[in-house]
Amino acid sequence: MRNMDVTGWRSRLGRAGKAVSGGALALLLAALAPATPTPTPSLAEQAKGRLARLDGTIALPGLTAEVEVRRDRFGVPHIYARNQHDLFLAQGYVVAQDRFFQMEMARRAGEGRLAEVLGLAAVERDRFARLLAYRGDPAAEWASYAPDAREIVRAFVAGVNAYIAEIRQHPERAPVELALLGVAPEPWSEEVPIARMPALAMTGNALSEVHRAHLVSVLGAATVEKLWPGDPPRPLDPVPGFDYTGIDAKSLGAAQDAYGPPPFPHLTGSNDWVIAGKRTATGKPILANDPHRALTLPSLRYVSHLVAPGWDVIGAGEPHLPGVAAGHNARIAFGFTVVGMDQQDVYVESVAPCTAAARARLGLAEGLAVQARCYRMDGAERAIEVRSATIAVKGEAPRTVRLEFTVHGPIVAEEPARGRAFALRFVGSEPGTAGYLAQLALDRATDWPGFLAAMARWKLPSENVVYADVDGNIGWMAAGLMPVRRWSGLLPVPGDGRFEWQGFLPPAELPRAFNPPAGLIVTANDNILPQGYPHALSYEFAPPFRSRRIREVLSRGDRLTVADSAALQGDDLSLLARRLVPVLLAAARAKGEGEDPDVQALAGWDFHMRPEGAAPLLFETWLAAVAKRVYGERMAGTTPGHGITYSEAPHYDPEVLIRLLTVPEAGLGASPMSPEKGRDAAVLGALDDARAEVRSRLGPDHARWSWGALHQARFRHPLAAAFDLPPVARGGDGNTVNATGGAGYEQQFGASYREVLDLSDWDRSLAVNVPGQSGQPGSPYYGDLLPLWAAGRYFPLLYSRSRVEQETAHLLRLTPAP
Repeated sequence: MRNMDVTGWRSRLGRAGKAVSGGALALLLAALAPATPTPTPSLAEQAKGRLARLDGTIALPGLTAEVEVRRDRFGVPHIYARNQHDLFLAQGYVVAQDRFFQMEMARRAGEGRLAEVLGLAAVERDRFARLLAYRGDPAAEWASYAPDAREIVRAFVAGVNAYIAEIRQHPERAPVELALLGVAPEPWSEEVPIARMPALAMTGNALSEVHRAHLVSVLGAATVEKLWPGDPPRPLDPVPGFDYTGIDAKSLGAAQDAYGPPPFPHLTGSNDWVIAGKRTATGKPILANDPHRALTLPSLRYVSHLVAPGWDVIGAGEPHLPGVAAGHNARIAFGFTVVGMDQQDVYVESVAPCTAAARARLGLAEGLAVQARCYRMDGAERAIEVRSATIAVKGEAPRTVRLEFTVHGPIVAEEPARGRAFALRFVGSEPGTAGYLAQLALDRATDWPGFLAAMARWKLPSENVVYADVDGNIGWMAAGLMPVRRWSGLLPVPGDGRFEWQGFLPPAELPRAFNPPAGLIVTANDNILPQGYPHALSYEFAPPFRSRRIREVLSRGDRLTVADSAALQGDDLSLLARRLVPVLLAAARAKGEGEDPDVQALAGWDFHMRPEGAAPLLFETWLAAVAKRVYGERMAGTTPGHGITYSEAPHYDPEVLIRLLTVPEAGLGASPMSPEKGRDAAVLGALDDARAEVRSRLGPDHARWSWGALHQARFRHPLAAAFDLPPVARGGDGNTVNATGGAGYEQQFGASYREVLDLSDWDRSLAVNVPGQSGQPGSPYYGDLLPLWAAGRYFPLLYSRSRVEQETAHLLRLTPAP
C-alpha cells in the first residue's frame, strides 16, 4: 500500500510489532477462531492453516465454463479461460487468494472506510478520501477506459466477491490479518477499482506547490528560483500582491498524509528503455522496465498471465485492478515511468459568510442562512457546495463530517484567521482518471496505431510508456490528462477567476517517438520533452543522472542482450559521485590531507555504490552533510530570525549542488562562497561531519564501515512483526539506476517489480517481484523472491503454454457452481 507506511499501520492499529507478543496475538486469534480442545497454535501456525487452496477443484458462482489456473514455481498464476467474462472473474478470485488483506485495505483507503478498523485516528483521512470521490457522469467514466471496461470490472469484482463469500462462510480460512482485526469483509461494488484516492500520490504537484510557497514566503522568490530551479528553466511567477505567508503542508490537511514522503515528486525514480533490433544480438527489440514505488510487504504489484479469446497478456499490475500495466501480449511489449505532468493545483479561496444579497441571488434557504458560506470568484459571491457523510469509527460513535467544494474542487483545509480556504483541483475529478485502469485497452493493442489509441485513453497517472513489437518497431509516448494553464503551476494561486484551466491538451499533441534513428529510447522520470516541444507538461522532472547512465551503458555496444539490460537495472554507479568526489579530493590535497585514509579510500573508488566497502558510505554521508552546509547557508536569510532551517527544506537539487561546488562564483543565495576558500571549508567540514555520523552509528573501527551496514531494505508486515522478513543490505542510492532511495539510510523506495522482455522469444523474458507473489504469511511464495531481488537476479517470465506446463507447481481448476 503506497499511501500508508507499515510503521503507520502498526501504530494506528495499536497491536503492532514488538509491543505485542506473538503469544498475545495468538490469544486474540484464539478468541476469534472456533473453540478447540487442543493447545492454541502459534501465530505462524494459525497463518499457515489459513492459506488459500492452490490445487484441486473449486466451484465458483458466475463462471460459465471451467478455468484452469497454473501457478508456476515462482507463484505466478497463468489463467486459461474460454471467454473474457470467466477470465476476469477468475483473475479477481485468484488475486484475492494471494492478496486479499492488501486489497481490502486498499479498498477501505479508497472508499474512506479505514476508521472502521483503525479507529478515530483515520477519520480525517477517510473524510479526505470521500472528498476525492468521483461524482461525474458514470457513462463517460466507464467508456473512457475501454468500450467493455465496465463488464470487465464487474466480472473481476464478482471474482473477488466469490472469495469473500467463501471466507465469510468459512471464517477459519480467512487471511490471518482479518482475524487479528476482527474484520468480516463485505462484498465489493464495481466502484472499488475506480476510487480516486489511490491515484492522488501519483500526481504530487499540490504538495510541492505548498512547500515552495512556504520557501517563497521566507526566502523570497529569487532565492527559491535559484536553489530549486524549474526544469525546463522558467522564472518563478508569484502572484503580485498575494500573501504566501502561512501556506505550507498543513494547507493540504489530511492530503499531506496521503502523499507520503518525499515532498517533491518523482524522487523515488523509475526506469524504462527499449532497444531496437539493429542494436541487439537477436535482431529483435528488448524492452526493460523497473517502475519504482514504495517497498511494501506484500509487494505493491502482482504478476498475472491472462489467456482467453482476445487476451494473452502477462505482466504486473496493482492487485485491486483487472488486467496488467507493464508486460506484453503476443504482439507488443510495454513498460512505464512517471512523466510527472502537473495534474494538480492548489487554489486559495477567499471565504466568508454569504451576504444577504448573495443568499437571495443564490436562492439559499433561510434555514441555511447562518451556516451558508461563500467564496469570491469573478467579482461575485458563489456558494460553497456542502455535503455530509457518516464515517463509522471502531470503538467510537460514528462521526458525521462536512464535505465542502468550490468550483475548483474539494476544500481540504482552512485558515480562518485570514478568511481563506484551500481547494485542490485534481484531474481525478474528470472521467476516466482511475489510476491505471486504461491498461484494459493497452493490454489488447497489437500494433503502433492500436498502442496510440490505447494511450489516448490513459489519463492518470501520467506515464512515459515505451513500446516494442514483434515486427521490430519501437516507440514511446508521454500519456496523461494534461491541464492547459497560463501560469507555471509551481505555486498556489488565488481562486478569484484569474487562474483557470483552459481545457486539456489533446492526446495527439502529447510528445512521442517512433523508430528513432538512434535505435534507443530511455526514460527515467527526467525531462523527456523533445527539443522545440511547445507545451509545458511540468517543471519538476527528476535529475537526469539515471537516464544519462543508462544511455552511457547502452551506447557501448550494438549486440545487446537481455542479460545486459538485467545487469543495467542493477547498476549502482553514481554519476553524482563521479562529479563531486574530485572536488572533495582537490580540497583535501590543497590542505595537505591527501594521505588521510578516508580520502585515500575515496581516491581509489570507482564510484559504484556497492554495499561492501567504506567509500560509498563515506560519500553518501558526506553528500548529505555538504548539501546541508551549502544549502543551509543560503537558507539562513539575511535578517536574523527570517531564514529557514535545512530540515524545513523539501530537498536539495543535486544539479544546483554540483554548480555550487564546481562553479562557486555563481554566487547563489544571500551568502555566496568565495571561489575556493569557502567551498573547500564546506567540503572538508562536511567530511568531518560525515565521519562523526558514521562513528556514531557504526563505531570507530573502520573495518566495520560499509554502505550496506546502514543502507538496508526492510519488509515489515503491516500488523505483526512475527511476519516480517529479514533486512537485506543494499547498494545504490536515490540517484543510481538501481534507485534505492528513502528517508535516512533505509531503502524505502525502489523497483519492487522488474521486467526485461525479449521480443525474439517471449519465454526468454525475465522478471522479479519482491518479496513474493503471495501476501499470505506462511505461503511458500510470501518471501521466496527476496533473495533473488537482493542478488539482482530474476525468474523466467514464462509465456508459451508448453513452458508453463513444464514449470507448473500448482494446478487449480475453477468450475461453474451448480
